[in-house]
Amino acid sequence: MNDMDTIRAKAETLIEALPYLRRYAGRTFVVKYGGHAMGEERAAREFAEDVVLLKAVGINPVVVHGGGPQIGAMLAKLGVESRFVDGLRVTDKATADIAEMVLSGAINKQLVGWIARAGGRALGLSGKDGGLVTATKVERTQKDPESNIERALDLGFVGEPTHVDTSVIETATAAGLIPVVAPIGAGEDGHTYNINADTMAGALASALGAARLFLLTDVAGVLDKSGELLTDLTPADIAELRADGTIGGGMIPKLETCVHAVENGCDAAVVLDGRVPHAMLLEFFTEQGAGTLIRAEEDGR
Repeated sequence: MNDMDTIRAKAETLIEALPYLRRYAGRTFVVKYGGHAMGEERAAREFAEDVVLLKAVGINPVVVHGGGPQIGAMLAKLGVESRFVDGLRVTDKATADIAEMVLSGAINKQLVGWIARAGGRALGLSGKDGGLVTATKVERTQKDPESNIERALDLGFVGEPTHVDTSVIETATAAGLIPVVAPIGAGEDGHTYNINADTMAGALASALGAARLFLLTDVAGVLDKSGELLTDLTPADIAELRADGTIGGGMIPKLETCVHAVENGCDAAVVLDGRVPHAMLLEFFTEQGAGTLIRAEEDGR
């Protein structure tokens, strides 16, 4: 491709993006950025550039970040053993304090710094700031394989959002800032709770009436039994795929988050591979997209 072909291709890309820019100017995108991707400097830099670009073209990004690998590394360094139930880390008081330190401290401020280097202005928050997220203790049960009796499990200080006050996000957004939110919430009981980052992002997307919820993960999206990407799904489709075993494991809670979001105020949710350079922009600003789009009713991208 010669220089003129390259220039023409760039112009065509901008033209393709124009309808989306017009349609979503002033709308909110909530983006969940995973802990694994944050360990790679190149990926972190490109992600920050994408977020700053969204803000520059009139879209309001809100970033919710994870940090499971980083929390695990710190716990191991301190000699604290990790235990998981249904993908959730059992969190005693000491673990909760360490999780808050890692999430609200090191990871949150590192991501704020990346956005600043990309030319943006970010504000680091947790769900505790400004009463953003009120959480309650997660309750789980597990069936005893011998007696077949359901027993309650105590996951400690693991929470889920029960109320979202969006005023602090809206104030920051109106001031030209990009909110970067750590998945920590305060309970009415006075305790601090560690919240799954996907769940936190979904709750914010619903409360903010977001145009998009992006869940950046380490797979291309939802795959069929042949390994091909499924690009458009509805909640009914997801129920069928779950029933026939097409989807399982860690993809189930991600899709549950997406379904809950699109049925409670968010226009659409997308599961896509955050390791692909500029995947979020490719998904949103091109006709073919780059991941799996979930919306309440099938009406195209």
